[in-house]
Amino acid sequence: MRLLSRLWALTRRSSIDRDIEEEMQAHMAMRTEDNIAAGMSEENARRDARLRFGNPVAAKEHVEGIDLALGVESLWRDIRYAIRGYRKSPLFAAVAIITLALGIGANTAIFQLLDAVRLRSLPIQRPHELVDLRIVGGNQGFGVSDSQYSQLTRPLWQEIQRHHDPLSGVFAWRTNQQILGSISDGRRIQTINVTGDFFSVLGIQPLQGRLIGPEDEAAACTAPRGVVSYPYWQSQMGGRPITPGTTILIDNLQAEIIGVAPPEFFGLAVGESFDMAFPLCTPRTISREFFDVSVMGRLKPDWTLDRASAYFGSISKGMFEAALPTGYSSKSTEQFKNFRLGAYSASSGVSNLRQDYDKSLWILLAITGLVLLIACANLANLMLARASSRQREVAVCMALGASRGRVLRQLLIESSLLAVTGAVLGIALAQAFSRVLLLAFANGKDSIHLSIETDWRVLLFAATVASLTCAIFGTLPAFRMSKSDPITALKTGDGRTSGSRERFSVQRLMVVTQISVSMVLLVGALLFVRSFRNLMTLNPGMRESGITVGTFGFPLSHVDPAHYEEFKRRLLNEVHSVPGVTNATTTTMIPLLGGSWGHRVNVGSMEGPSQFTWVSPGYFQTFDIPLIAGRSFNENDTDTSPHVAIVNQTFVRTYLNDVNPIGQTLRTQAEPKYPSTLFEIVGVVHDTKYNELRGDTPPMAFAPATQFPLTAQGPWTVVIIASNLPSATITEAIKRKIGDTHPEIRVNFFDFQQSIHDRLLRERLMAILSSFFGALAALLVMVGLYGIISYLVTRRRNEIGIRIALGATRSQIIGLVMRDAASMLAIGALIGTTLSLLAGRGAGSILFGLKPYDPATLAFAAAFLAVIAALASFLPAFRAAQLNPTTALRCE
Repeated sequence: MRLLSRLWALTRRSSIDRDIEEEMQAHMAMRTEDNIAAGMSEENARRDARLRFGNPVAAKEHVEGIDLALGVESLWRDIRYAIRGYRKSPLFAAVAIITLALGIGANTAIFQLLDAVRLRSLPIQRPHELVDLRIVGGNQGFGVSDSQYSQLTRPLWQEIQRHHDPLSGVFAWRTNQQILGSISDGRRIQTINVTGDFFSVLGIQPLQGRLIGPEDEAAACTAPRGVVSYPYWQSQMGGRPITPGTTILIDNLQAEIIGVAPPEFFGLAVGESFDMAFPLCTPRTISREFFDVSVMGRLKPDWTLDRASAYFGSISKGMFEAALPTGYSSKSTEQFKNFRLGAYSASSGVSNLRQDYDKSLWILLAITGLVLLIACANLANLMLARASSRQREVAVCMALGASRGRVLRQLLIESSLLAVTGAVLGIALAQAFSRVLLLAFANGKDSIHLSIETDWRVLLFAATVASLTCAIFGTLPAFRMSKSDPITALKTGDGRTSGSRERFSVQRLMVVTQISVSMVLLVGALLFVRSFRNLMTLNPGMRESGITVGTFGFPLSHVDPAHYEEFKRRLLNEVHSVPGVTNATTTTMIPLLGGSWGHRVNVGSMEGPSQFTWVSPGYFQTFDIPLIAGRSFNENDTDTSPHVAIVNQTFVRTYLNDVNPIGQTLRTQAEPKYPSTLFEIVGVVHDTKYNELRGDTPPMAFAPATQFPLTAQGPWTVVIIASNLPSATITEAIKRKIGDTHPEIRVNFFDFQQSIHDRLLRERLMAILSSFFGALAALLVMVGLYGIISYLVTRRRNEIGIRIALGATRSQIIGLVMRDAASMLAIGALIGTTLSLLAGRGAGSILFGLKPYDPATLAFAAAFLAVIAALASFLPAFRAAQLNPTTALRCE
């Protein structure tokens, strides 16, 4: 085949050059021999031959140019011929291109999000050198993490500053939310707090002014100097030049703006962005148990990641001993000392999106790939049907001298033209699809800042998908057409009998493939929908509706820390007095929203973990949590009365099985700011979910808010409000009430039930998108099955006519055709069930309340496909039963 020969020639250029050289030498040798025969001397004969032949380099280039020109001209001629053919079949071309564009576009859109979240490097200098230093295996619940990416404490950061031989530079940073303007009427902005070497180590250059340096750290706590991001500078500052003396009010501090970050720099957290960056404030008194910074650095050229990780692991013992917080029990102290630091690649930054959506995006990519596979199978059947109608055309070409290779090349170019056109449109559609998905992930609330770019990875992915689709739907029809016998094809009446049924095994295989793949998609869609339904209808053991959560911050109220609890009680009473509030309580931990706080406890001779929450009286009544035994908290539980606790059923089963829990005691192990305390159990409440709907209920203990350790008190409180009024109505009333009496307090409210549902966004999207693609797959199967059954009926018209002439009834003819569809359905469903069981293993971790091999789901998917198959095949079967045998036999 000439096409394959040309492609092979590209891989052996030197050999081709030698062949041309030998050919030229042969021509000169023949001319030399002719000259000698004509009477010339040997020297003159060679000289004359070289003169007549001309410049050998030019001759070689001329030969190569002719070869290239002929190849390009031939390719262009084939493309024009393909375009003319599609102009004659515009409906076929439109259906094929739109199908491919949608399939390739959906796959590329999902991959674009994966590229942005997982694969793309940070827009910094030499991102492969950036490493993240963190505790191997995490801090295992030690201390307090007040920032979502915080990994280390300030004392550990100080130790790293002294010991970082593998790194040319290190920096600490953290994400934050700060108040722009006064505390009472300002607005929250997203900030990052960074040490002085942050921008220099990353290699970031300012767009305007300068960036934060080591000299800015000294005034970080009193008069910070800040850098604004490019989007904030454009949207909020109008893109005006940054001049000396440009100041803002941030957390009631005057801050000078010294520069603008470059447009491409969004920070280190992928999917997020910052409005402003400020120097990291180092307070006079450092809380050694606070994990509030992330530490990164740049590897030196002669260090590898593994070697750097081994270095930090070898010096970890001394570092953690030097950074040990006070107040831990002896066991916890030893555990802290045994922590080990490791170095991890940070070339693509950090991201909560990866944890939340990484697996879901891979599953969606697999789903869209399967839909594209079904579409390709449909197109392959269309191409095979089109090939049958073009057999005479191909036969004429071959009769006129075209080789099978030449015909095959033409047919493959036609398929490639469809694939390339579909890919180009698909890339354009992917931009819209990916942005729609991004808005869905953001849920209309929290912005997700991802740069959706068509980079080389996206283009390579789209090209690969287009090549694979072309191979799937174009290769087989092309090979079958090129192998057809021109003599047989030019005859009439070729094979429309029962003997031709073997010729359609390929079409049947395509339909079986579609059915099996759609079975996988339908099972997946049903599993995700049922899993989401299970979560939405799950009873967490507490009231969700009619609950509003309010956070109150009062750092400017100048309340003595010794009177924090008294001030919180006054705020709670004011909230309770608002008309429409049926109940209100304070808590140190909002349930079901991802937070947690735990202690290790000793109960008799047993030791283990327990979640701990300090609440005010009315907590269980507000959430409608039943009290099973004992009493609830009351006003007699004060900071001077004996410490009491209420535990849940799981706590009783874990630590007090077969023992009356009332009157038993538990003792918390010491932690920084939380001294070891003995509690008497005075009540037992019903089990509830703790920090998420998915998780198992852990042992839980509740203590009175009045007995919350004074050393852990802060100028904030969380109030849970129960009301029968709409959340917006009750929050406005509370804001007015608090604003009149305490204008310096910053308040925020959110609906409890809505927040729980928002945390199910991943499950909701998986249910919606998998259902959409499952329905699309079912539709494609219906179309494909209808097409192949109709085609088979047409090809078997002679056989059906004979059967009717011999006395077959209409019901028998319908049964004959329906059995054809049923056999393909049975084989496809069986294969699809097997594939579903294998594929379900990868999705099991994101399902809730059911297993991947759920029999009811498999049965429903098979039944649904059976209905689809019946609908798709009944109309062709009915038409076959109406066939006039005389007309059918005359057509042959």
